[in-house]
Amino acid sequence: MKYLNNILSITIIILIIVLVTIGLISAIGSDVTKAITGFFWGIFGSFYGLSEVLVRATPLILAGLGVAIGFRTGFFNIGAEGQIYMGAIAATVIGLEFPNLPPFILIPLVILGGFLLGGFWAVIPGFLKARFGLSEIINTIMFNYIAINIVGILVRTSLKDPNYPLPMSPELPENMYLQQLLYPTRLHIGFIIALVASLLIYVLMWKMVAGFKMRAVGLNPRGSKCSGISVYKNILLASLISGGLAGVAGVSEIAGLHYRLLEGISPGFGY
Repeated sequence: MKYLNNILSITIIILIIVLVTIGLISAIGSDVTKAITGFFWGIFGSFYGLSEVLVRATPLILAGLGVAIGFRTGFFNIGAEGQIYMGAIAATVIGLEFPNLPPFILIPLVILGGFLLGGFWAVIPGFLKARFGLSEIINTIMFNYIAINIVGILVRTSLKDPNYPLPMSPELPENMYLQQLLYPTRLHIGFIIALVASLLIYVLMWKMVAGFKMRAVGLNPRGSKCSGISVYKNILLASLISGGLAGVAGVSEIAGLHYRLLEGISPGFGY
């Protein structure tokens, strides 16, 4: 019954979105049929179009997983955007510092670095919430702007490519590129990483004791504390995983698509 209710809720939400979209299209005097046909044709009308949807879905899946874990634990992480940028910084620095490492070492190292720096960026607001009761919503939003501006500073100073007038880093070594899955599309193994991460997070949250504790803290912090579950530790753990996954989303954009650090590396995936 629970699954049926979830399916029903999702169906109702989709119908509402469709109706609102149709209403807006009609309100501006455009052809609804042509707009809807163009929408679906753009996605399913060609193999490349479908692959681009999956390319765009990759960072959204990773960042969404991170945000979902935070929400389940009562840590409302609105800072995935900044954590994506921090993951991108980590990927860039590691790639430039260790360009001669073989791919089977460099790629996992880049992913780990992005996870840790993105996680660190989320742990700070997590610590402030768990230790002092400060609002993680405000703090994570502020951290977004700090991270975005850090990238802006880096691509104009220490990480700027001297061969280009635009603010961007040098091109990263091919050793760290995420391999394309289907040529000539841009779909890369970051999409597979996102799917594997989804499975691992499901196992963590629903099949393991650690996930049960995090969900318990999210549902009832006081009750969890009375049961011997550390609210402090679980909020920190949730914030680390939440920010880490968003950081990996930043890695996927750097190592899978752009191959260099740019301003605006994320058009709002974290929101």
